[in-house]
Amino acid sequence: MDNNMEEKWIKHYSSWQKMLLVGEGNFSFSSCLARAFGSATNMVATSFDDKVTLLRRYGINCASYLEDLEERGCLVLHEVDVHDMNQHPTLKSMKFDVIIFNFPHAGHVSWLKERDELLIVRHRHLVRAFFESASELLKEDGEVHITHRDDDPYRQWKLEELCETAGFCLKEKVEFNKKDYPGYINKRGGNINGNVTFPLKDCSFTFKFCLQKSGSSLTSNDDDGYHKVREAIANEVSGILAELGSKFGLN
Repeated sequence: MDNNMEEKWIKHYSSWQKMLLVGEGNFSFSSCLARAFGSATNMVATSFDDKVTLLRRYGINCASYLEDLEERGCLVLHEVDVHDMNQHPTLKSMKFDVIIFNFPHAGHVSWLKERDELLIVRHRHLVRAFFESASELLKEDGEVHITHRDDDPYRQWKLEELCETAGFCLKEKVEFNKKDYPGYINKRGGNINGNVTFPLKDCSFTFKFCLQKSGSSLTSNDDDGYHKVREAIANEVSGILAELGSKFGLN
């Protein structure tokens, strides 16, 4: 990253920010930022899946985005899990100004719908783990951005509650408009119809989180709250599994 170059902006993002993008699908969002900046030396873009899986799922467009990113100097990493990305051999020594996770999703299950409690619990587990690992990769004055739909059932993920357990607080909530990011094509992802888009409607927002200041760090009561959230999620999972076991005669 060369701060002697002219600073360029696209919406919330600057070519002078060191940024980490996680959970990229076809890499069209990363590529959009790189084109706006004219360079991607300030960017690390990652995917959960390996490269072969991505190319099989998203095809030639994904290959084109990856080639463009690498030509512009982006560090592209595959098989990065947000649960433990702070332990990734390449990432663990880095600090970022902004960490971006667009439309997080814990994966589709053929017999579960988005409104089903078990899938909501899985999503909450994912986001909580992301906050925990992101906290160790973020600069002191950095931000975590999660773009997410804020209607039911998605608002039941309770992002603001989850962020507090990892020492974050909500700084700002800004309406997300895909038109602000030319070339970005949001994808469903996963193994079930992964290469189709999903409706963003008019209820998608970018939630900006920052680390709580030292004067407002987690107290013992907050720490108790953190463990209560984890316990509540575990109890939800146990209850749902017991109900499913009874329903399908697995008990």
